[in-house]
Amino acid sequence: MAQRFEHMVDESKNIELTEDDLANKSKGQLIKKAGQLRDRRNELNQMASERASKRDDLNAKTREKVDEAQEHREKRDELNEQVQEHKESRNELNAEANELFDKVDELKSDLELDEGKDLEELESEIEDLEFKQQTEVLSTDEERELIEKIEGKREEYAERKDKLDGSEELEGLRAEAEEVRSEASQHHQKVTELADKAQEHHNQMIEAYREADDIRDEADDMHDSFVEAQEAADRHHEDFVRVQKRLREMDKEEEEERKSARDKKKEEAKEEAEEIYQKFKEGETLETEDLMKLQKTGLL
Repeated sequence: MAQRFEHMVDESKNIELTEDDLANKSKGQLIKKAGQLRDRRNELNQMASERASKRDDLNAKTREKVDEAQEHREKRDELNEQVQEHKESRNELNAEANELFDKVDELKSDLELDEGKDLEELESEIEDLEFKQQTEVLSTDEERELIEKIEGKREEYAERKDKLDGSEELEGLRAEAEEVRSEASQHHQKVTELADKAQEHHNQMIEAYREADDIRDEADDMHDSFVEAQEAADRHHEDFVRVQKRLREMDKEEEEERKSARDKKKEEAKEEAEEIYQKFKEGETLETEDLMKLQKTGLL
């Protein structure tokens, strides 16, 4: 609001003209009033011109911000399209990977690889039993029983390892499934990256539109202040024209008064000359001044 007041016309500097001024002020006073009106009009016209220029600059900045917002909108929409494409690819690849992992599980079941312990667990158990054999004092029966248990674990380990080593199809399926899952993860990463970029452009679009609205409001205020200054300038111009018209009327009135005075003076001179001429005809002696008056009026 403070900025709005800054652009308002200072009415205390305006020049007022009343009908009483036109009717009763002297010519000199009206000439002075015309000069004041002209100067204030010119000042207001300059003010209006500056405000119009600022308004146009602000409108141009508004258009720039709107264009900037549109660019961010287009980039956001483009990125969102790419996000959708990568989502579709990710979902298709995940579905494919799930099918492959299901086949891996089916094949493992067919090979009975899901039953029993895995190789790492068996290897750990064998190491524990061997450590016990080496570090503990055992009876002959306990020693024999422990050795038989170690041998059993080793046979189970060898049998299970043979099954795994012999299943090239299983390893191929697992590698293919993991590769497809990895490719799906790459698409998911692209979804995240592109979505973040799209959000950035969305935020920048919102900010650009907000700035455009703020600048547009400022431009509207500047336009209002331009109109205010221009209307005040127009009022001063109209009053200036009224004073000029009144001054021309006064000039005309003065000229008519001067003409009337000249005509009256001329008529009086003629009447005087006729009186002198009458004296001349009656034989009176005329003075030189009287003769000159007769000559001047053409009666002699």
